Amino acid sequence: MTNSNERIAGLWLAGGIGALLLANAVARARRAYDFSGRTVVITGGSRGLGLVMARQFAAEGAFLVLAARKDDEPDRAERALREQGATVLTVPCDVTDELSVRRMIAEATDCFGKVDVLVNNAGVIQAGPMESMTREDYEQALAVHFWGPYHTVHAVLPQMRARGEGRIVNISSIGGKIAFPHLLPYTVSKFALVGFSQGLRAELRHNGIVVTTVCPGLMRTGSHLNAQFKGRHEEEYRWFALSDTLPGSSMSAERAVGQIIRACRYGDAETILSLPAHAAALFNGLFPEVMADMLACVNQSVLPPADAGAEGTVAQTGFESRSVSPVITALGERSAARNNELPAAA
Repeated sequence: MTNSNERIAGLWLAGGIGALLLANAVARARRAYDFSGRTVVITGGSRGLGLVMARQFAAEGAFLVLAARKDDEPDRAERALREQGATVLTVPCDVTDELSVRRMIAEATDCFGKVDVLVNNAGVIQAGPMESMTREDYEQALAVHFWGPYHTVHAVLPQMRARGEGRIVNISSIGGKIAFPHLLPYTVSKFALVGFSQGLRAELRHNGIVVTTVCPGLMRTGSHLNAQFKGRHEEEYRWFALSDTLPGSSMSAERAVGQIIRACRYGDAETILSLPAHAAALFNGLFPEVMADMLACVNQSVLPPADAGAEGTVAQTGFESRSVSPVITALGERSAARNNELPAAA
């Protein structure tokens, strides 16, 4: 009798789980979003991952607003996108400046009538040992990765609430799930963005606004050339560039963006990009102490030591720190050329 009751209970449990999964699939299908004719604002949209997203949103028929700080990059990106038939507005914008953000959202709204989708993508990467990082490095990372999305979200919320709909995509990182060594300012700020994004989803759902948190692993966008390096610059560049460009450890930006747009379309709560990132997040959740020990071992035995002296506190870009043959990082070099990561002269 006991075995029979257990089987019945097991069937009820399995049936309940199946019903929940079916209900979730139905709700996900109902949330499907058509980007055709929608206005999509992308911060940091003039190069790298932002530019790849712009191309694919344009292919979906969206109107684009590219927000970026540098004057030449948005112009180059706009020209390239217009040649592909996209409708584009470029707006110089510093996401760390609330007034600049509000002007950008106002200009986008004046041009296209509304903002349907906000993609918080602007970012900075600082690599180096904690001894080389200053308070200003942490402040810069937080200003871009946390306060930037805070400003853009609060600038666009009134109109989304008034319409009772909208999509917000926050591009965080697997570094917002796991604290990797030699990336402390970056990972601290990405952890903050994950918390902000998850909380936003819970609080804005009743307004019809869907928030998606994206945590990519390593991607071949060409960003290794514009990342900032401290400590032993060339050695720091070497491990970062190899990790960021080799096919075994990184995924193509185009494949990553396909998954980002799909997550936005169906209003997914979170998406982690790349199999290694998925595996690392799962392992860290199940065995946090083991993961911490493994990362400590990597820090001690693989990453450059923190003994570069006063020069180590000076930041250099990837262009200035190159120490790997472009032949080895060929996939990353091609991505940099394709995604506007090279200087205008190049």
